[in-house]
Amino acid sequence: MNTFNKQKDYYQSGQTKPLKHRIEALTYLKSTIKSHEKDILAALYNDLHKSEFEAYMTEIGILYSEIDYTIKHLQKWVTPKKVKTALTHIGTKGHIHHDPYGVTLIIAPWNYPFQLAMAPLIGAIAGGNTAIIKPSELTPSTSAIIEKMIAQAFIPEFIAVKQGGIDVSQQLLETPFDYIFFTGSVNVGKIVMEKASKHLTPHTLELGGKSPAIVHDDASLKLAAKRIAWGKFINAGQTCVAPDYVYVHKDVEDAFLTYLTEAIEALYSDDALTHPDYTHIVSDKHFDRLSEFLNDGTRFYGGETDKTTRTITPTILTNVTWDMPVMKEEIFGPILPVLTYDQLDFIIHAITKQPKPLALYLFTETDYTREKIIRDIPFGGGCINDTIYHLATPYLPFGGVGQSGTGQYHGKYSFDTFTHQKSILKQSTMFDIKLRYPNQKSGLKWVKKLLK
Repeated sequence: MNTFNKQKDYYQSGQTKPLKHRIEALTYLKSTIKSHEKDILAALYNDLHKSEFEAYMTEIGILYSEIDYTIKHLQKWVTPKKVKTALTHIGTKGHIHHDPYGVTLIIAPWNYPFQLAMAPLIGAIAGGNTAIIKPSELTPSTSAIIEKMIAQAFIPEFIAVKQGGIDVSQQLLETPFDYIFFTGSVNVGKIVMEKASKHLTPHTLELGGKSPAIVHDDASLKLAAKRIAWGKFINAGQTCVAPDYVYVHKDVEDAFLTYLTEAIEALYSDDALTHPDYTHIVSDKHFDRLSEFLNDGTRFYGGETDKTTRTITPTILTNVTWDMPVMKEEIFGPILPVLTYDQLDFIIHAITKQPKPLALYLFTETDYTREKIIRDIPFGGGCINDTIYHLATPYLPFGGVGQSGTGQYHGKYSFDTFTHQKSILKQSTMFDIKLRYPNQKSGLKWVKKLLK
């Protein structure tokens, strides 16, 4: 691939490594996004019917904060870190250097097509790499503005965009990149991992899964319903960390469902089909898949559809069981199954039988409940008494575990992801500890004492 080879040469020239270059590139990236804000908002509306408020909050504003945080701390991050000297290594000094990987590939998804292309790019630039971005073909307007914006801001030897479908992705994955950052489905993530293995390419996989919300009997029910409704139905449920289903304690189920209905209507009125701020489904294929789920369980609320606009209203399903199709895969749409429980051990068993989720949300006022759930259920990350917010802070790493992904990013964790920690030990020449050599008298005795 010509672009890859040019980026390889550009990286090996050393131009991406100086701190000044990284900060200038990040600063220019931010100013470029700002100058294209209206075009980005229009593209997101064309592709997904995203409102200006939702698009700015989830796709643009979050990037400004991430860039500012990275610029502020980058000098500290790139400075080699001194580590302690072991007793057995007297006379040495140890440092950890963060080396760029080189030419990186960023494969972005369609659900947050702008943010999830740019957020990894921030880490790639901060780490001193070059990058080729593959945006999603399912959001053509946004992919077009990404390509236009990047072409105006950076030379292709540094940052480039490759548009296209599956054939382009396959071609890119056959290329020996130095690092791959993929965000998308579990099934495609497996393909990326397989392709990366051929070149032993290190990689990050940001995937998904069925992320549960748990509403215990001591939860602040009205607030829990409001925050679950917001986290579930933002972007019409097309969010990798959206609550995929809710386990609510049987003693508070009726009250919770009432509050949840009220919260949905407060967000999108009682006619989300025509609501101007409600996101649409990305494609006919996804619309049809989601529509099939509406046949599962009992439709407690919502479920209206309009195929011409690819809209499905916020839907609550009750009387759902794990053997139904809606519970066998990540929903990734505005359909929320609600199940009940009466003992924590029951839901811990039910959730841990499934693949490890990307997120978990627990609503409780009890320390015991919080500590038990965090201790006994493996998941990527999550919130207590909220949803989604954990991914919006640069101070927390974001990523999955098991089938929900591998690797982490955001803030310094993005910098760490796109750099290799190179260990350097500097040895003194002022003296030499002879015990290390096998021909010393009583050497073994002293080695055993030191290393016991």
